[in-house]
Amino acid sequence: MKTIAQQLNIKTFPFEIKDSDGNRIYFEWSDGVWSKYERNGRKVIRYENSKGYWEKREWDGGKMIYRENSDGFWVKREFDGDKVIYCETSNGIIEDYRPKTDVQKAIDLLTKEGLIVNGQILKN
Repeated sequence: MKTIAQQLNIKTFPFEIKDSDGNRIYFEWSDGVWSKYERNGRKVIRYENSKGYWEKREWDGGKMIYRENSDGFWVKREFDGDKVIYCETSNGIIEDYRPKTDVQKAIDLLTKEGLIVNGQILKN
């Protein structure tokens, strides 16, 4: 299958297509390697290239709240203003800075005191 530059018989590289706002939506090198960008305004919501790699992004205002790629990696985030209060990745990393409820605080205290083990309340 021919690339866009090949179809248009482009001879000057790198070849680039921008949207009406000046944002890159397609880029191609002279060796036929290309990248495509799908946008929502200035934000990239999907990226893919000729090597089979892709990436999907979700935004809330100016903050990226979810990203996943063709390598199987994903990350999701929650924000309070500009501060990340929760972040979880497909690698098993979880950072949780969200405010805790009274019940969560009690569970943490009982776990710290050794009265809850593996989610089970120990009986005396």
